[in-house]
Amino acid sequence: MSILKVARLGHPVLRRTAGILPKDRIHAAEIQKLIDDMIGTMKEYDGVGLAAVQVHESQQIAVLEVADNPRYPQKPSVPLTVLINPQITPVSDEMEEDWEGCLSIPDLRGRVPRHKDIRVQAVDRSGRDLDFAASGFHARVIQHEWDHLQGNVYLDRMKDLLTLTYTLELARYWTNK
Repeated sequence: MSILKVARLGHPVLRRTAGILPKDRIHAAEIQKLIDDMIGTMKEYDGVGLAAVQVHESQQIAVLEVADNPRYPQKPSVPLTVLINPQITPVSDEMEEDWEGCLSIPDLRGRVPRHKDIRVQAVDRSGRDLDFAASGFHARVIQHEWDHLQGNVYLDRMKDLLTLTYTLELARYWTNK
Protein backbone atom coordinates (compact mmCIF):
# COMPACT_ATOMS: atom_id res chain seq x y z
CA MET A 1 0.00 0.00 0.00
CA SER A 2 1.21 3.51 -0.85
CA ILE A 3 0.35 6.86 0.64
CA LEU A 4 -0.73 9.04 -2.28
CA LYS A 5 -0.16 12.74 -2.86
CA VAL A 6 -3.33 14.73 -2.12
CA ALA A 7 -4.28 17.44 -4.62
CA ARG A 8 -4.74 20.84 -3.01
CA LEU A 9 -7.24 23.52 -3.86
CA GLY A 10 -6.14 25.17 -7.10
CA HIS A 11 -5.11 21.95 -8.85
CA PRO A 12 -7.36 21.55 -11.94
CA VAL A 13 -8.15 17.88 -11.17
CA LEU A 14 -10.34 19.04 -8.27
CA ARG A 15 -12.58 21.03 -10.61
CA ARG A 16 -13.23 18.30 -13.20
CA THR A 17 -16.14 15.88 -13.17
CA ALA A 18 -14.70 12.42 -12.61
CA GLY A 19 -15.28 9.73 -15.23
CA ILE A 20 -17.56 6.76 -14.68
CA LEU A 21 -15.65 3.57 -13.88
CA PRO A 22 -16.90 0.73 -16.12
CA LYS A 23 -18.18 -2.14 -13.98
CA ASP A 24 -15.94 -4.61 -15.83
CA ARG A 25 -12.83 -2.69 -14.66
CA ILE A 26 -13.63 -2.79 -10.94
CA HIS A 27 -11.74 -6.06 -10.39
CA ALA A 28 -8.65 -4.87 -12.28
CA ALA A 29 -5.52 -5.02 -10.13
CA GLU A 30 -4.77 -1.32 -10.64
CA ILE A 31 -8.27 -0.30 -9.48
CA GLN A 32 -8.10 -2.53 -6.40
CA LYS A 33 -4.63 -1.12 -5.60
CA LEU A 34 -5.95 2.43 -6.06
CA ILE A 35 -8.77 1.70 -3.61
CA ASP A 36 -6.33 0.23 -1.06
CA ASP A 37 -4.01 3.22 -1.50
CA MET A 38 -6.94 5.64 -1.10
CA ILE A 39 -7.96 3.95 2.15
CA GLY A 40 -4.37 4.10 3.43
CA THR A 41 -4.04 7.76 2.40
CA MET A 42 -7.35 8.70 4.05
CA LYS A 43 -6.26 7.06 7.30
CA GLU A 44 -2.72 8.50 7.15
CA TYR A 45 -4.11 12.05 7.07
CA ASP A 46 -6.97 11.42 9.52
CA GLY A 47 -9.62 11.90 6.86
CA VAL A 48 -13.13 10.48 7.09
CA GLY A 49 -13.50 10.33 3.31
CA LEU A 50 -11.44 10.61 0.15
CA ALA A 51 -12.42 10.88 -3.50
CA ALA A 52 -10.21 9.57 -6.28
CA VAL A 53 -9.90 13.06 -7.78
CA GLN A 54 -8.17 14.15 -4.57
CA VAL A 55 -5.34 11.75 -5.39
CA HIS A 56 -5.16 12.84 -9.03
CA GLU A 57 -7.35 10.03 -10.43
CA SER A 58 -10.36 11.31 -12.33
CA GLN A 59 -12.59 8.31 -11.62
CA GLN A 60 -15.88 7.96 -9.74
CA ILE A 61 -14.46 6.27 -6.63
CA ALA A 62 -14.79 7.41 -3.02
CA VAL A 63 -13.85 5.80 0.27
CA LEU A 64 -15.09 6.72 3.73
CA GLU A 65 -14.78 5.60 7.32
CA VAL A 66 -15.37 7.29 10.65
CA ALA A 67 -13.72 5.54 13.59
CA ASP A 68 -12.02 7.38 16.47
CA ASN A 69 -10.89 10.18 14.19
CA PRO A 70 -8.99 13.02 15.91
CA ARG A 71 -10.22 15.55 13.31
CA TYR A 72 -13.86 14.65 14.06
CA PRO A 73 -14.12 13.67 17.73
CA GLN A 74 -17.52 12.59 19.02
CA LYS A 75 -18.88 11.90 15.53
CA PRO A 76 -20.79 8.64 15.11
CA SER A 77 -18.85 5.81 13.55
CA VAL A 78 -19.31 4.84 9.91
CA PRO A 79 -17.95 1.52 8.65
CA LEU A 80 -15.32 1.46 5.93
CA THR A 81 -17.23 1.93 2.67
CA VAL A 82 -16.12 2.06 -0.95
CA LEU A 83 -18.48 3.84 -3.35
CA ILE A 84 -18.00 3.47 -7.09
CA ASN A 85 -20.11 5.57 -9.48
CA PRO A 86 -22.26 6.85 -6.61
CA GLN A 87 -25.56 8.62 -7.08
CA ILE A 88 -27.24 10.44 -4.22
CA THR A 89 -30.84 11.52 -3.87
CA PRO A 90 -32.13 13.72 -1.04
CA VAL A 91 -34.86 11.93 0.92
CA SER A 92 -36.38 15.23 2.12
CA ASP A 93 -35.78 18.96 1.86
CA GLU A 94 -34.50 19.08 5.44
CA MET A 95 -31.03 20.61 5.61
CA GLU A 96 -28.56 20.98 8.44
CA GLU A 97 -25.46 23.13 8.69
CA ASP A 98 -22.29 21.87 10.31
CA TRP A 99 -18.52 22.27 10.20
CA GLU A 100 -16.54 20.62 7.40
CA GLY A 101 -12.91 20.37 6.50
CA CYS A 102 -11.10 18.79 3.58
CA LEU A 103 -7.74 17.13 3.01
CA SER A 104 -7.44 19.20 -0.19
CA ILE A 105 -7.97 22.43 1.77
CA PRO A 106 -5.80 21.76 4.82
CA ASP A 107 -6.16 23.55 8.13
CA LEU A 108 -9.45 25.29 7.23
CA ARG A 109 -13.04 24.61 8.30
CA GLY A 110 -16.37 26.17 7.43
CA ARG A 111 -20.07 25.66 8.09
CA VAL A 112 -21.76 23.93 5.18
CA PRO A 113 -25.45 23.20 4.63
CA ARG A 114 -26.18 19.62 3.55
CA HIS A 115 -29.22 17.42 3.16
CA LYS A 116 -29.86 15.64 6.43
CA ASP A 117 -31.08 12.39 4.82
CA ILE A 118 -30.06 10.88 1.50
CA ARG A 119 -30.41 7.71 -0.52
CA VAL A 120 -27.16 6.33 -1.92
CA GLN A 121 -26.86 4.06 -4.93
CA ALA A 122 -23.42 2.84 -5.95
CA VAL A 123 -21.28 -0.21 -6.59
CA ASP A 124 -18.81 -1.56 -4.01
CA ARG A 125 -15.26 -2.72 -4.68
CA SER A 126 -16.52 -6.27 -5.34
CA GLY A 127 -18.90 -5.06 -8.04
CA ARG A 128 -22.03 -5.53 -5.91
CA ASP A 129 -24.80 -2.96 -6.13
CA LEU A 130 -25.36 -0.81 -3.05
CA ASP A 131 -28.61 0.96 -2.21
CA PHE A 132 -28.89 2.42 1.28
CA ALA A 133 -30.03 5.41 3.31
CA ALA A 134 -27.65 7.68 5.18
CA SER A 135 -28.42 10.47 7.61
CA GLY A 136 -26.63 13.03 9.73
CA PHE A 137 -22.84 12.99 9.65
CA HIS A 138 -22.79 9.84 7.50
CA ALA A 139 -24.87 11.64 4.84
CA ARG A 140 -22.63 14.71 5.15
CA VAL A 141 -19.45 12.73 4.45
CA ILE A 142 -21.00 11.04 1.42
CA GLN A 143 -22.26 14.35 0.00
CA HIS A 144 -18.83 15.93 0.55
CA GLU A 145 -17.11 13.14 -1.41
CA TRP A 146 -19.83 13.10 -4.08
CA ASP A 147 -19.24 16.83 -4.57
CA HIS A 148 -15.55 16.10 -5.23
CA LEU A 149 -16.54 13.64 -7.94
CA GLN A 150 -18.61 16.43 -9.55
CA GLY A 151 -15.70 18.91 -9.47
CA ASN A 152 -16.84 20.84 -6.38
CA VAL A 153 -15.42 21.55 -2.94
CA TYR A 154 -17.19 22.41 0.32
CA LEU A 155 -16.39 26.11 -0.10
CA ASP A 156 -18.78 26.14 -3.08
CA ARG A 157 -21.67 25.16 -0.79
CA MET A 158 -21.04 27.63 2.03
CA LYS A 159 -23.79 30.26 2.34
CA ASP A 160 -21.12 32.84 3.10
CA LEU A 161 -17.48 32.76 4.07
CA LEU A 162 -17.92 34.38 7.49
CA THR A 163 -17.44 31.02 9.22
CA LEU A 164 -14.36 30.05 7.23
CA THR A 165 -11.67 29.63 9.85
CA TYR A 166 -8.41 27.90 10.55
CA THR A 167 -8.73 24.74 12.62
CA LEU A 168 -6.86 26.25 15.60
CA GLU A 169 -9.16 29.27 15.68
CA LEU A 170 -12.18 26.98 15.39
CA ALA A 171 -11.16 25.25 18.61
CA ARG A 172 -10.29 28.54 20.26
CA TYR A 173 -13.22 30.78 19.25
CA TRP A 174 -16.04 28.78 17.66
CA THR A 175 -16.49 25.60 19.73
CA ASN A 176 -19.42 26.97 21.72
CA LYS A 177 -21.29 28.47 18.76
